[in-house]
Amino acid sequence: MKNEQIIQKTADYVKKSQEGESTGHDWWHTYRVWKISCHIAKSEKADLFIVELAVLLHDIADFKFHDGDDRAGAKVARQWLEKFRLEKEKINIICKIVENVSFKGANVKSSIDTIEGKIVQDADRLDALGAIGIARTFAFGGHKGREIYNPEIKYKLHDSFTEYKNNKNTSINHFYEKLLLLKDRMNTKTGKAMAELRHRYMENFLEEFYKEWQGEI
Repeated sequence: MKNEQIIQKTADYVKKSQEGESTGHDWWHTYRVWKISCHIAKSEKADLFIVELAVLLHDIADFKFHDGDDRAGAKVARQWLEKFRLEKEKINIICKIVENVSFKGANVKSSIDTIEGKIVQDADRLDALGAIGIARTFAFGGHKGREIYNPEIKYKLHDSFTEYKNNKNTSINHFYEKLLLLKDRMNTKTGKAMAELRHRYMENFLEEFYKEWQGEI
């Protein structure tokens, strides 16, 4: 089977799996990250086939919806990819990206070590920034029953993945625990440039949020 057919079949499979999801981890999140990944890959010496498959499968079984199991996505991805009889090395690379692409705490070092993985990680993080990132934050916060903001609850920079995934903080605190940290953690030149603009948008949003919170006119 040709690479283009494998990618299309994978896109169809993921779309069917994620369609209608309401927490911000839906098909359209995957679609946006897919397009951003392809854009970034144009300026990097990367294997586009690996990038596209990894990005399409990156949220196929997100740990946030599988009892915190950060290996669930890689397991599902491997089962899917083995149907196409791809080389074992390529499957391993893709599954490693799927398993390690997610943010796992402010003080937890990323283990992404391939250019393909770095591209997918940048694209995924970009969709957590800017206007889309703000919308996704509150969609997910509502799903988890989190308060929008509570000035009595302080944010925390988590030292471990366990601490991060068990966090029950407010949606506004999530900006400080993750989103505002992403700009300086981009891997690629293109990702860094795109993150600057989206980061600034979020800072402006927070400034306005606090003004309105205090009842300022």
